[in-house]
Amino acid sequence: MAGFIEGIGRGQTVLFPERLEDWIGEDHVVRVVDLFVDEIDLPGFGFVRSAPARTGRPGYHPAVLLKLFIYGYLNRIPSSRRLEREAGRNIEAMWLTGRLVPDHKTIADFRRDNGPAIRKTCAQFVELCRRIGTLKGDCVAIDGSKFKAVNNRDRNFTKGKIASRLAHLEADVERYINEMVRIDRQEEGEARAEKVAHLARRYGRIRQEIARLQAMDKALADAPDGQISLTDPDARAMATSARHSGLVGYNVQNVVDTETHIIVTHDVTNQGFDRDQLSPMAVAAKEALGRDDLHAIADKGYFSGTEILACHEVGITTTVPRPATSGNEGKGMFVKADFLYDLERDVYRCPAGNELTYRYSREEGGLTVARYWINECQHCPLQRRCTSGKERRITRWEHEHLVDDMRDRLKRDPDPMTLRRCTVEHPFGTIKAWMGATHFLTRRLRGVRTEMALNVLAYNIKRMVALIGIRRLMEAIPS
Repeated sequence: MAGFIEGIGRGQTVLFPERLEDWIGEDHVVRVVDLFVDEIDLPGFGFVRSAPARTGRPGYHPAVLLKLFIYGYLNRIPSSRRLEREAGRNIEAMWLTGRLVPDHKTIADFRRDNGPAIRKTCAQFVELCRRIGTLKGDCVAIDGSKFKAVNNRDRNFTKGKIASRLAHLEADVERYINEMVRIDRQEEGEARAEKVAHLARRYGRIRQEIARLQAMDKALADAPDGQISLTDPDARAMATSARHSGLVGYNVQNVVDTETHIIVTHDVTNQGFDRDQLSPMAVAAKEALGRDDLHAIADKGYFSGTEILACHEVGITTTVPRPATSGNEGKGMFVKADFLYDLERDVYRCPAGNELTYRYSREEGGLTVARYWINECQHCPLQRRCTSGKERRITRWEHEHLVDDMRDRLKRDPDPMTLRRCTVEHPFGTIKAWMGATHFLTRRLRGVRTEMALNVLAYNIKRMVALIGIRRLMEAIPS
């Protein structure tokens, strides 16, 4: 290949460095992984087989397999089979493991058996970030995102899906029967027999599918949430932001520091909504940061009176916009925000200047709600813009002042929602890009939580390297 850059011959002797140490730079990220894992209290975290067995064949130390997994997720290699190959050919992996090449089943079993310990390891790195002063945690952003499971849509069943499929199959049955009658009347000979036999086979398969779906429909009666997933029993069908779209997967919750974009804490649920996750995630973030107070920002999907109150009781200030549920604003009618509340007199003042007085209180959905109205609405010139009934009624929760304070904060400073979007959506996008189109490789909620913990740990390590550099991070790890 004259005229091109030429390489050396494959049979030529080369003088590579004799030590693996010489192949790894002083500021290589694998050194961070090595130092971090070596300082973890593996038995205290609950890693299995942290002590060698007295009898039998020696096993791999948990530190070796943990280093290999962290390296794999840092480099978008989550598969146990691929990690086995990398351990035998990748210089960086060889340096981490001491040239050990565990079997892929051993690697996969380690991830399966050490889920809680791996999640503690992820939390330990957050504690390291907090201890060295990089993560202060004055304000955090909370958000959830749907991640695909191994289970696809066709392997997930609900009452509606089964009813729709049965209707299509019954139509196919009727069509095949009519076709068999037509062939029986109009055709003769071997051609007739072959067509009838072919239709009979297809008819039999459809009847089997109908029987299977009917059995599945009966099994749904015992499902608490009305869903059954065959491949991954814990995965659930969830709606997404795209119109007329959805997926079968899990709802991943992230709490991200607004200053550093480090993921403070996370969780994985199979609930398709976020409204019950505000206080659990905010309280977990407060504990992880070791703070007495905290400001948490979330979108309107997290709005819940009980959740806001729970955060307030433990010293967490929340900023969550209230969703528009009435639809009156789109019709050009007055909404609740147009009615001003007078705390001293306990009355509401309507846009026409009239006062809605307190009438009674009662329990609704576990909340104490007060009712306010006035009897003069029928003679008001603004009635058509206010209500379609005889009078406009306003409800007020006993802790409505917390919602009023949030609304005032958003009026004074609307940027928190922009800050939330810029903070929490980037980690989600980054992790999804790393995980690929299929997202989760493991099954069941416990396995998915372990897999997400490894992804979050890899993200946080890369984020810390970008913030303070590898050398400072290595110096910060206690030795």
